[in-house]
Amino acid sequence: MNKPLRTEIRASACPHDCPSTCALEVEVLDGRSIGRVRGAEDNLYTAGVICAKVARYAERIHHPDRLLHPLVRKGPKGSGQFERISWDTALDLVGEKFLAAEAKHGSEAIWPYYYAGTMGLIMRDGINRLRHVKKYSGYHSTICVNPAWTGFIAGTGKLAGPDPREMAKSDCVVIWGTNPVNTQVNVMTHATRARKERGAKIVAVDIYMNGTMEQADLAVLVRPATDGALACAVMHCLFRDGFADREYLEKYTDAPRELEEHLRTRTPEWASKITGTPVETIEAFARLVAENKRTYFRLGYGFSRVRNGTVNMHAASCIAAVRGSWALEGGGAFHNNGAIYHWNKTMTEGLDAVDPAIRVLDQSRIGPILVGEADALGKDIPVTALLIQNTNPVSVAPEQDKVKRGFARDDLFTCVHEQFMTETALMADVVLPATMFMEHDDFYQGGGHQYIQLGPKLIDPPGECRSNHEVLCGLATRLGARHPGFDMSPRELIDWTLCNSGWGTLAELEANRWIDCQPDFDTAHYTNGFAWPDGKFRFKPEWKTVPFRSPWHAGPVNEMPALPDHWEVIEEATPEHPFRLGTSPARNFLNSTFNETPTSLAREQRPAVMIHPEDAAKLGVADGDKVVLGNTRGEVRLHAKHFHGVRRGVLIAESIWPNSAYEDGKGINTLTGADAIAPYGGAAFHDNRVWVKQG
Repeated sequence: MNKPLRTEIRASACPHDCPSTCALEVEVLDGRSIGRVRGAEDNLYTAGVICAKVARYAERIHHPDRLLHPLVRKGPKGSGQFERISWDTALDLVGEKFLAAEAKHGSEAIWPYYYAGTMGLIMRDGINRLRHVKKYSGYHSTICVNPAWTGFIAGTGKLAGPDPREMAKSDCVVIWGTNPVNTQVNVMTHATRARKERGAKIVAVDIYMNGTMEQADLAVLVRPATDGALACAVMHCLFRDGFADREYLEKYTDAPRELEEHLRTRTPEWASKITGTPVETIEAFARLVAENKRTYFRLGYGFSRVRNGTVNMHAASCIAAVRGSWALEGGGAFHNNGAIYHWNKTMTEGLDAVDPAIRVLDQSRIGPILVGEADALGKDIPVTALLIQNTNPVSVAPEQDKVKRGFARDDLFTCVHEQFMTETALMADVVLPATMFMEHDDFYQGGGHQYIQLGPKLIDPPGECRSNHEVLCGLATRLGARHPGFDMSPRELIDWTLCNSGWGTLAELEANRWIDCQPDFDTAHYTNGFAWPDGKFRFKPEWKTVPFRSPWHAGPVNEMPALPDHWEVIEEATPEHPFRLGTSPARNFLNSTFNETPTSLAREQRPAVMIHPEDAAKLGVADGDKVVLGNTRGEVRLHAKHFHGVRRGVLIAESIWPNSAYEDGKGINTLTGADAIAPYGGAAFHDNRVWVKQG
């Protein structure tokens, strides 16, 4: 008779690249494996609800295809021909290659490259400690937040806003440029609570009729990269109809009269021609904001990933200031709470070893960098060695043809530390097996909420998997990198960072499970003034001086509009490229994560592109037909999916499937550009013009 499994419920936190950072309760079975994963009901933001992807995490952590041992390449790059080696042999080889690259070209020839496969402050950011100590090339993180954060800070002066839990206390919740049904389920939890308990209306603004749009009371469908025009028209109506809060405007904003005059010509009719949104819908949106001053604008990332994305984010955030919604609980604008945590990252990232003379390379431009484009490299020093953790650029980075050519270089040595044999790992010379979040200690901050959370080690890793911290410490020894952070355990680093950031101790966090860092109402709602020297919300930002962690200005920054507007810098359709393409997140994948799990694969089925049936009929494309999408960057083959929920001339390709899922091995990011968004960089994933033909 089989002995019953001993089940223990342990606390954790979701580590993935999502603002929700859900508080978790995990079934641990006999201390060796996990069962069900649930949301913590007593965490007031998670409120017991998590996405289906993480709820079935046992599929991922116990997946039979996990990497379990260090590997060295034996065949051509990308061939998948590897041989098992020991950890010491692997780390010795990486150390030897990095030292050889440094001896030949200098330390900046090595580029540690990472992103948000984990959002843990220890396992994600520790790679920077090695970078700074060894004076390897710097890393300008641009693939996600730059346009969004800059656009929001341009108005408020700080990346923070009203308590996200206040959505449940709103009379109108505007979910703009994000699809939380797919990507942040907790936003819907609080928005629908407001509707149920207060009769609140939910407005969704997006470029296709996704799950969030379908659940909204008013769905505002716009063409990609036209959100600024919509925002201007809503503000025009508020001024026109007497719903602009003039007392608030005079006290709290910089240029209300200039804005009003500027908006006189930004009518719903003007915006309708740009956005494709009917005038009646724009008027209805404005009327809901007018009639419900307690409106909460939940502003997402998606609508900022276009060439005018910074301007669009700023324009949308301005509506709350015109209406005076900031003054009320359940009102105002929120994007991310990153500014409330005041971390001291000296020990985790080695900030005491930063050398400002070292060049900084743009994450999104890894393709141009690896193929040697001079403007991307900055200095006449090639990148000849890469250390990659927590990301999969061969699938997710823009201008994929260049990325692949760069990784195929014979003179490039690449070490990839991964959980699965991703397409980036396939291009590596050395592959190291990585732990997952329940197999190491780490801690996390919420972007979409206000909690610091602990994610303790719950089970032992399979095979020979090692954490990011262990790998970095092992390499530091071989590379002669000295820093106190390499001599500390993850728990010691957590404790040091908490103590030196004013958040208590690890023991206290462990006992309490999380720390609620939400500022008081007056701070969160800027009732004592916004975070600029004059205390004014800026309708008229000085774009070159908006505070952001950037080493340079990027894109056509000198052409950015002075006031909220539709900035015509986008990749607009042309007769040669008559369609606008957006590459939106799928419900069952998260970037390229979860595209290895059976349930997610079964639910997403295959790469497809949504096309309006009338556009498809004109092209002679039936539902399910193979089609080819193309532009000057390349071509992609996938299947057409007829969908009435897009504007004519707009295409939507959800998810980042592996390149291998496409007929010719070319994934959707073959079509996306790596040119930088003003003013501080970023990738315009949802701003691509393409042609379509039968496949």
